[in-house]
This record gives sequence, C-alpha cells and structure tokens, in this order.
Amino acid sequence: MNVKNNIILAMDLMDILDSYEVVEKIYPYIDTLKIGYPLTLAEGIKSIKFFKENFDLKIICDYKVADIPETNSKIADLSFGAGADAIISHGFIGKDSVEACVDIADSYGGDVFLLTEMSHDGAKMFLQQVSDDIAKMGVEMGIKNYVAPSNRLDRLSEIRNIIGKDSFLISPGVGTQGGNPKDTLKYADALIIGRYIYEADYPEKTITNIIDFFDWLVFKCFEF
Repeated sequence: MNVKNNIILAMDLMDILDSYEVVEKIYPYIDTLKIGYPLTLAEGIKSIKFFKENFDLKIICDYKVADIPETNSKIADLSFGAGADAIISHGFIGKDSVEACVDIADSYGGDVFLLTEMSHDGAKMFLQQVSDDIAKMGVEMGIKNYVAPSNRLDRLSEIRNIIGKDSFLISPGVGTQGGNPKDTLKYADALIIGRYIYEADYPEKTITNIIDFFDWLVFKCFEF
C-alpha cells in the first residue's frame, strides 16, 4: 500500500460532518484514512462509503478484529463489502482467526494489517510479551502488512527486524502519545496520526508543518 506523504489520518471523531470538515481541509495532503470503532459505531458502517465517495481515499478499518474465526469472517466481510481497502486484525487471537480475515480480504482484493503491539501503556502488561511471536506468526503466514508503536522505538525496531524490510509497517503513537516522526520513519513506512491533527485549531497548517519537516530531513540527508 502506497501512502501519500507517509501519513495516515486516524479519524476517531464521532460526528461524520465534523470528520468531513477535517478531511476536507487536509485532503490535498493525504490519500489514506483509518476509521475505527468511534466513528463507525456513532454513524454506521456507511461512513466507509461516505469518505470513499467524497474523497476517493483508501480506507483502513481499524477494528482490531479479535474474535473466533467465524465472527472475524463476518466482520471482515461487512467491512470490505462497505468499501474498505484494508482491515486491522489483532494477532494474539491466533493463526486461525487471523487467517479468517485474510481469506475474506483476499476475496475482495484487500489487505490485512496484523497488529503486533499497541501504543498505550497498558500494552506493556500482556501484549508486549507476545508481540515478537505475533510478528513471527505473521511472517510464517505470508502477511505483508503490520502495525507497531512509534512511541517505543526499541519495539518498533525489533518488529521491523522480524518482519523484514519488504513488509509494510505502519505506526501509531506519533504526536499526542510522544512518538517522533523522524525517528519513527527510520523503521516504519507510514505514520498514523490522529488527535495531533484532527484536534488542532488549524489541521491544514499542522499537517503541512509535518510534511515540511519531512522535506527538510530529506534535504539534510543529501546535503554535502
């Protein structure tokens, strides 16, 4: 999956018109939107089609699918049927449940992102202890897309080492949770940024500042 400007907007506002206003302001700078449960439960699964039709965005459904295979299949089928391009699945649920998502994704020509580890503090209690094994399972299954936290660079680096350089890795936790864009992009292919953009007084200015920072980094890298 190619991501414009290496930025995925995580849209977790719960009003579709408020969400629309934010996306409209920054649409020239992004082509990928991550929609989670807050917006979907508040406004319905129609939210996926709404954004695809109005903005022609790639949509990642961040439902962190974590159920038995039969239920995972239903969730994935509803998501892709509504127009999703990808879905995020937890990995701790095991191979059979993840495979159920992969099978449905394949039937729609979509993708599954395997969630190895989350960015909040509570993830250190249980999930972090098995995140390496989750990543290894994904590699064995042939999964090419992964999620790992930007605000714990040691973990992000370790996950990258496991999945290899050819896998596509997206990373939440930038901005509000303390993740640094420059350091994150040493390991990740794209940043997931939510509140830092959609809660900003001027979302367009915020995202252009991030992009300008990226451009400055590239210039410095090639400066002699």
